[in-house]
Amino acid sequence: MKITEIKSCFVGPAVSPEQFIAEHFFIFLAKGSMNGYDGHKHYKLKAGECCMVRKNRLARYNKQRDNNEFEKVVFIFDEVFLRDFLKKHSFAFQNYQSKDAFIKIKKDRLINSFLLSLDPYYTETGQMDKAFEDAKREELLLILLQLQPELSDILFDFGIPGKINLEAFMQQHYKFNVGLERFAFLTGRSLSAFKRDFKKIFSQTPNRWLTQRRLQEARFLVEEKKQRPTDIYLDLGFEDLSHFSFAFKKAFGVAASHL
Repeated sequence: MKITEIKSCFVGPAVSPEQFIAEHFFIFLAKGSMNGYDGHKHYKLKAGECCMVRKNRLARYNKQRDNNEFEKVVFIFDEVFLRDFLKKHSFAFQNYQSKDAFIKIKKDRLINSFLLSLDPYYTETGQMDKAFEDAKREELLLILLQLQPELSDILFDFGIPGKINLEAFMQQHYKFNVGLERFAFLTGRSLSAFKRDFKKIFSQTPNRWLTQRRLQEARFLVEEKKQRPTDIYLDLGFEDLSHFSFAFKKAFGVAASHL
C-alpha cells in the first residue's frame, strides 16, 4: 500500500472549527495541499508531508484538492490524553522555544510505517475502530517524541497564556474571526480586564476597533493591491460578503466593488 493511498481519518475528541486551536493535533496529507497562517508566518503543507498544529494559537488554514481529492490523517492530542501519557512515560524538556503554530515533522520511515499500519483498524464505515484509538495515538506520540524530542516542551506545557503586550498582539491578529473571550485569553487577561486595557490603548471598544482596522486593510487591498472583495473578506475576519459590503460602504461611502 502506497503512502498516498491512505484513507482519511480523524482520531481523538472533536475540535471546534473556529480559528482558535484548542488542542494540539498532528496532520498528515495523503492527497492535496494545505495553506496555513498564524499571524506571524504563512505555511505550506504538501502531499506526503505532516506537521503538528499547536494549541492556544490563532491559525487559519485552507485545503486545496489534487484532482478533486483531499485525504488527511488527523490525530488530536488533548490535555487529558497527554497527562495520562506522562504517567506512563517520562521525557526530558529541551528548552525549545518557537512562536510557530505549525511545526513541520521530519520525513521518516517510522512515520510512514505508522501511517500504513492504520489500514487494518478502519471499520466498514471508513472510521478508525474506537477500541484502538488511544493505542494508536500513544504509538504515534512515542514516534514523534523520538524523532523530535523538542516537541515535549510544546505538548507537555499545560499552562495558560501569560499576560502579553495587548497592542502588539491585536495589530498582528486582528484578521482572525474569533470572539473577544479568545483574544482576552490569549493575551493573559479576563474579559473585563481585556476590555479595560483595550480602551486605554486604542481609545475605543474592541468590536469597533476590529471592524475599522479590518476595513482599513480591505480598502488598501482593493485600491492599492487591486484585489477583489470576494477574495479578501474571509481572510479579514468577516463572516459573509454581504456584511463586509454593507460595513465597507457605510465606512467609506462607496461600494468596495466600485473601487
